Amino acid sequence: MTSSGTPPDGRAARWAGQRERRRREFVEAGMRAIARYGPEVSTEQIADEAGVARTRIYKHFSDTADLQRAIALRAAEMIGAQFSPLWGVSGTPRDMVHATIGAHIEWLSEHRALYQYLMRQSVTGPRDVVADVKTAIARQLTVLFEYYLGLFGADQKVGETIAYGLVGLVESSTAHWLDVPRGIGREELRELLARWVWSILDDTLRTVGVALNPDSPLSALDFRTLD
Repeated sequence: MTSSGTPPDGRAARWAGQRERRRREFVEAGMRAIARYGPEVSTEQIADEAGVARTRIYKHFSDTADLQRAIALRAAEMIGAQFSPLWGVSGTPRDMVHATIGAHIEWLSEHRALYQYLMRQSVTGPRDVVADVKTAIARQLTVLFEYYLGLFGADQKVGETIAYGLVGLVESSTAHWLDVPRGIGREELRELLARWVWSILDDTLRTVGVALNPDSPLSALDFRTLD
């Protein structure tokens, strides 16, 4: 110990690392508990999943809200990892639309309870992670849309509005489908959403006289100018 009563830097760093590791373990236990018990999971159930008493959790989190924020941020990381491979411009426009929508539907389907948990936290908590994620996706799409709109001679200022509108369309439609599928299968939903999304993109380009071939690689820029 130093004269001030604090541990040497090496011990402090090890303690900080151990504390962070334990926080991650509790967050992962929280994710498993949400999958098992649903979006209304309690701190006691998370502690049971972690194999500790509830009081142990509060040695690593200031309160329940702190734990909930950590779980929400971990979920945001997971969603980001799901979508990050999709931002490379390759393949055809139709392929890219299908891949992005398919990834969104897949994530929400496989993590339905977690999504509902995040929605609850967005209402009652200090951070709206669902809105953060939608914003991150929309910003990525905005960059793509503005690039291609400019390349085709369209007004780039509409790119952001289109991006946010499409993200809202896909997210709200999929969330409702999870609750009320009405006999629509996952692939059918993806096809429906992909057709609607492409119709919006196609209409936007046609307003400036461009008809883009949805089945040709974007790198080839296979499009024709409308008379």
